[in-house]
Amino acid sequence: MSTSFRSIYQSGRRLVRRLAHVIALPVRKDYGKGGVLIQPYRGYGSADELFLVGRVFQQPRLASRLNASFANRDLLDVIRRVFRKGVGNATLTVKHDSPTTVNVAIARVQTDRDGYFRARLQVPRRPSPDKQWHQVEFQLVAPTELADDAGVRVQGHVFVPSTNAVRVIISDIDDTVMLTGVVNKLKMMWRLFVLGPESRVAFPGVAALYRGLYNGPSQTQFNPMLYVSRGPWSIYEILQEFFRLHRIPVGPILFLREWGMSLQRPFPPPAEDHKLNLIRDMLSLYHDLPFVLIGDSGQHDPEIYAQIVQENPGRVEAVYIRNVSRSDDRVRAIEELAKQVVSAGSSLMLAPDSFAMARHAAEHGLISRSALQEVLLEQQSEHQHSRNPKTREVKQRTQGQTRRAVDQGAIRNALETRSAGDVPPSVSVESEEDR
Repeated sequence: MSTSFRSIYQSGRRLVRRLAHVIALPVRKDYGKGGVLIQPYRGYGSADELFLVGRVFQQPRLASRLNASFANRDLLDVIRRVFRKGVGNATLTVKHDSPTTVNVAIARVQTDRDGYFRARLQVPRRPSPDKQWHQVEFQLVAPTELADDAGVRVQGHVFVPSTNAVRVIISDIDDTVMLTGVVNKLKMMWRLFVLGPESRVAFPGVAALYRGLYNGPSQTQFNPMLYVSRGPWSIYEILQEFFRLHRIPVGPILFLREWGMSLQRPFPPPAEDHKLNLIRDMLSLYHDLPFVLIGDSGQHDPEIYAQIVQENPGRVEAVYIRNVSRSDDRVRAIEELAKQVVSAGSSLMLAPDSFAMARHAAEHGLISRSALQEVLLEQQSEHQHSRNPKTREVKQRTQGQTRRAVDQGAIRNALETRSAGDVPPSVSVESEEDR
């Protein structure tokens, strides 16, 4: 066996073993006994209300005679995961205990036909401000013939910002945090599980930038970080591992749609208005906090964020768009977003990397100077100083003048100007009166 083939073979084995270990995590919670298992996902909430999502599964038992090694046990659990199914029309209670026993929030929810449930709890008393993550208990109560299984009572976690939080950060994942999109997950998993966190799975500088946004300029804010994706719930554990390895601030990754396909439903369900409605819900929940929106130019983030800014003037402090597409229709979408941002008195940053975003965030008081330095240290390690063109500004004295500059092609002209190495330029858009 040649050295190169042996190396590929060993890397492939390492990929399969590490990936199997992550994928098997939710299944092994039943210790191989099978039956019903509740899988809650991280939730988010405010002082008044909690929002949680989860799924109820029925999964096959692992035969006791299979005295497998640790690695083989993971593979067996992956097989069990393939054959488990959602439990439709099940009833659960969702309970959050407040500091005093008289203040208990309880909701009763029912799963849909795929086993998913969504719960909203009205909180009679604000959860403890001393911590951000709070426990919630889930218990299956019907059908009664399933209510005695070991997995019918579990604990979940929900994020509630402390009183120090001053803003909410909403970020897309694919092509915003990750280098590869949903359609190239195999390549992403190879980088993540074989090459490790030092590989280019996350955009350079993005982890340090997000830590800076989470901590805020005072480094004690612990702002909510909410991640939105159109991917399937089945990659939830992979995304959790991705965030852990790259030290990206943990936040609810709750907004993934189900891609479950069957002979009856051979295609994924449509996702029209999915992200838009979720962001609207979050704006309503955190009605007293401003927002920062982060996305990319590759799909529909500019259109969605333009509508959010238009519907909520004064609520969005800044919009960051990672420039990953040069197509004409994407440039037009950016221009429409810029007009809405300027009219709302906000700021838009279009950039090909996290470094320009971090400079803009520091200048606008969204991250600390030490957080900026941490991002720029990564830029030095990436040897990208020579590839970092100066940010071009579309800025006039008033909002009306800045909008007219956008109408006259200022953004398009800036994007058509290439720097050394054909690196797309960074473009910031705002009026002087709003600085």
